[in-house]
Amino acid sequence: MKDFKIQAPFQPRGDQPQAIAKLAEGVKQGFDFQTLLGVTGSGKTFTMAKVIEAVQKPTLVISPNKTLAAQLYEEFRSFFPNNEVCYFVSYYDYYQPEAYIPQSDTYIEKDSKINEEIDRLRHEAVQSILSRRDVIVVASVSCIYNLGSPQTYLKERFIIKKGEQMSVNDLFGRLLDLQYERNDYELWRGRFRKRVNFVDVWLAGQEKILRIEVVNNTIASLAEGEAPFGKFTRIDSADLWPAKFWMSDNSTIERSLAAIKQEMEQRCAELKKNGKMLEAERLLRRTEYDMSLIRETGWCHGIENYSRHLDFRAPDSAPYTLLDYFPKDYLTFIDESHITVPQIRGMQEGDKARKQPLIEYGFRLPSAIDNRPVKFSEFLDKVNQVVFASATPGSYEHKVSKQVAEQIVRPTFLLDPDIEIRPTEFQIPDFLKEIEKRKALNQRVLALTITKRLAEALSEHLKKEHIKANFLHSEIKTLARPKILADLRRGDFDVLVGINLLREGLDLPEVSLIAIFDADKEGFLRDDTSLVQIMGRASRHPEGKIIMYADNVTGSMRHAMEETNRRRAIQEVYNLKNGVSPQKIYTEIKNSLSARQKIEENDISLVPDEFLREYLKQLKSRLEMARRNLQFEKASQIKIKIDEVKNKIPSP
Repeated sequence: MKDFKIQAPFQPRGDQPQAIAKLAEGVKQGFDFQTLLGVTGSGKTFTMAKVIEAVQKPTLVISPNKTLAAQLYEEFRSFFPNNEVCYFVSYYDYYQPEAYIPQSDTYIEKDSKINEEIDRLRHEAVQSILSRRDVIVVASVSCIYNLGSPQTYLKERFIIKKGEQMSVNDLFGRLLDLQYERNDYELWRGRFRKRVNFVDVWLAGQEKILRIEVVNNTIASLAEGEAPFGKFTRIDSADLWPAKFWMSDNSTIERSLAAIKQEMEQRCAELKKNGKMLEAERLLRRTEYDMSLIRETGWCHGIENYSRHLDFRAPDSAPYTLLDYFPKDYLTFIDESHITVPQIRGMQEGDKARKQPLIEYGFRLPSAIDNRPVKFSEFLDKVNQVVFASATPGSYEHKVSKQVAEQIVRPTFLLDPDIEIRPTEFQIPDFLKEIEKRKALNQRVLALTITKRLAEALSEHLKKEHIKANFLHSEIKTLARPKILADLRRGDFDVLVGINLLREGLDLPEVSLIAIFDADKEGFLRDDTSLVQIMGRASRHPEGKIIMYADNVTGSMRHAMEETNRRRAIQEVYNLKNGVSPQKIYTEIKNSLSARQKIEENDISLVPDEFLREYLKQLKSRLEMARRNLQFEKASQIKIKIDEVKNKIPSP
């Protein structure tokens, strides 16, 4: 079993050493709650990593959004290259939840687009937690949503060994039980195919293909290769995990279906008694159809709505979540806790409000209400020890924490930025002048607006003024966001315009100026906590500066300026006392998750000759699918790849 071991080219400095020692000692003493109050750029992630190394516990790091989760994931991967660092966020690129609007008699069926790469990473995270202890999982608040029973997931795990007695049909049956799909034409993650004397399985949660050779009802050989076209290496055994989180245990499925049927009959009788004949018939048909699918295949669309019966949980009991997959002694960091804690508090009530009409009008059984995020009280019961981390911790964190470790002095000894207030009249021409100054020095600029429309409009206006600009807001796809930030750092463009996503945790040391438009519009985006967080984005640069465009000085603006100036004074005193000067930050621009593209999007020369014909077959299948879906641009790109592969295939 590996220990957590940090590999980093630097050592703790500034306030980091005392914060690390204080928090690690608190964990060892069994403190339930602690807080790391660290200013922006003080190295909170490195402090968290050093605490993990000191206490040697499996760790969950919860981030308030996917952008910050992706950044934390990259940072922890660099600190712990020899340990398992995983990524767990919502796997939907698009998600329309099931809903019913009684006023217009409108039923909205669940519609979603799953990002297969994120789905793989979710499976990888769960499998790592269940199989080793040197695991760090960086997650969004998706980790508090219903995930399915860890006992069932672990029970269904299938360890296959060389020399084991098993026929091909038995192997197929076991793979189908694990929710793998057979597809002899296009192998993909969560699928398997049959060849003359072997079976290929693309493992769920991994970029690996397992090749199983069966001879005379015996596993003659096992081999493993990188998907999709890596060379195979002989192995003696392999783990086969479920391809889906929602699994029905075959040994107890009839008990579960009996409970579902009993609830259905009781609910239908209740609806009929109240004169709701249509609702009763609707519920009967929908539920019976789902039950037949579960009985035959072990799965159905929306199976999570029956999770209370499948898991044999009591009514209103806490659902299983990612937290239940961890061992009991795990450690939790809640990053940017001033935002993440309120998110965790509010998730369950919103879900309940959506489900009530579905239950009332016969679209779902009443037990569907228990397919939900955990309540905050349940969350507290599931976590073991918690460290809150924020530059602006909320009142709750201060109230429950046994101790607060402050990191005001940065390891780079950089100071908090200078702040200037300017009138809104002629603010755009003034901003353009400031951009030109930063461009001349090869520095970057952030601009914060109050709405998405203004962010896009300002970005377009800057482009018309021959300034390279881009925008970032919540409608940008999950894995595209880190790439946009990396492009800003590289200088592919000079100005990034955003709203709320530019506040917490973004590591942008090239940014020297932040312009805050509508700074005097009191509200969620311009309260004192938000403004302090925004100002922190410029503190990673020695020439950091904040310009607030406003015609009035609000209470939030005043409090934010006072707190920033207080911190700056502490930093100046420390630097003078210790004879140190601010140092510019140089951090590597790493490839984001979105940059790790599939092999077909890279150099085809990387595909071994023996797989070219197989690769060509896959490309033709995808070309046909693109044409059917009227995705003509994608089809033309695939056609170009097909021609390249054809030219590379040697003549017979």
